[in-house]
Amino acid sequence: METLTVIHNARLAFSGEQQSSAAVWIRNGIIEQVTRNDITEEEKNVKLIDARGQMLIPGMIDLHIHGAAGYDMMDGTEESVQAVSRKCAETGCTSFLATSVSSTIEDLLGMIQGVKAVIGQEVGARIAGLHLEGPYLNPKRKGMQNEAYLRHPNIDEMKSILKEAGHLVKMVTLAPELPNGMELLSFLKQQGIIVSLAHSDATYEEAKLAFEEGASHVTHCFNGMPPIHHRAPGLIVAAFEEPHVSLQTIVDGVHLHPAVVRLMHRIKGPEGMVLITDALQAMGLGDGEYSFGGHVVTVSEGIARLRDGTLASSTVTMNEALRLTTITGIPVTDAVAMAATTPATLLGLDRLGRIDTGYYADLVLLDEDFKVTWTMIRGEIRFSVGEENEG
Repeated sequence: METLTVIHNARLAFSGEQQSSAAVWIRNGIIEQVTRNDITEEEKNVKLIDARGQMLIPGMIDLHIHGAAGYDMMDGTEESVQAVSRKCAETGCTSFLATSVSSTIEDLLGMIQGVKAVIGQEVGARIAGLHLEGPYLNPKRKGMQNEAYLRHPNIDEMKSILKEAGHLVKMVTLAPELPNGMELLSFLKQQGIIVSLAHSDATYEEAKLAFEEGASHVTHCFNGMPPIHHRAPGLIVAAFEEPHVSLQTIVDGVHLHPAVVRLMHRIKGPEGMVLITDALQAMGLGDGEYSFGGHVVTVSEGIARLRDGTLASSTVTMNEALRLTTITGIPVTDAVAMAATTPATLLGLDRLGRIDTGYYADLVLLDEDFKVTWTMIRGEIRFSVGEENEG
């Protein structure tokens, strides 16, 4: 008789509700049922995992991560991609978009080849696709992006990228006000790719037109774009006004003031916001000097900056972003939605992001401090701080 895995004594937090004691039944990596009461002693042929009253959430999905554990996605090696996959799982992230930075076309194609070689063999979190951040970005709002590699949108170049990547490109961040920007936006939309705006100096009117033409997302909102001005509202207000536009949010205590996070939540709600890390290779390593995007980046007290003081990505992890979001006053169930449910919906991953019958058993157990006890992917525990608490 086939043995089921049952996670019991779990405190569920998702979909706007919390359950103090529940059991999740898993067969062949799929959630078979969720019972609102704990299991009885009579259950037979069951592998039990005692959650010990800790919080069980759907696996988090990071739409924007450049590196971790000393490895950069742009290294173009399987080793680097696997290292990021492993670190993601350790921090409660079960799926991610491998994210590029602006570079030469040769380096970008090398990065894509490295990712393709790993898909289906990930040691930790699964690769949900690629997010191309650049190179079609505005130098006026370049942030940490290396200006040497920034260029105007080029449909022929994008076609060569898509030829190498196949259907892996899920999101492209660009500046729509650049020459050929709107043409590339329309082309990407036709390919079913999410067009996201950032590193852009677009006016309110230019951003509104881009959203009308199919852009539907904003990368690291408020960063890499003009601030709101009462006579020049800009890209941010344009995004706030469009119900179909969702916002990436870096909640690390540095990139956004907590009041701004609350404002975004009040306007967009959890279904219109996603938590991201935008992490570089320093995630999980601590302070020091790193090479990123052709720059020397210094991390001090967890904050990554270029030599001129410009913020250069972050070192936050998804579980820490979740914790910090709740500290701003946002309900934990909304924060979980922003970390798991909403990104799954945006990517069309219809069997991820929830704890429900028929969904993949991509699950994370968190202690009271939001530290990861274990991470399960397709019913298999890929990371655990100790024993899997069987019994």
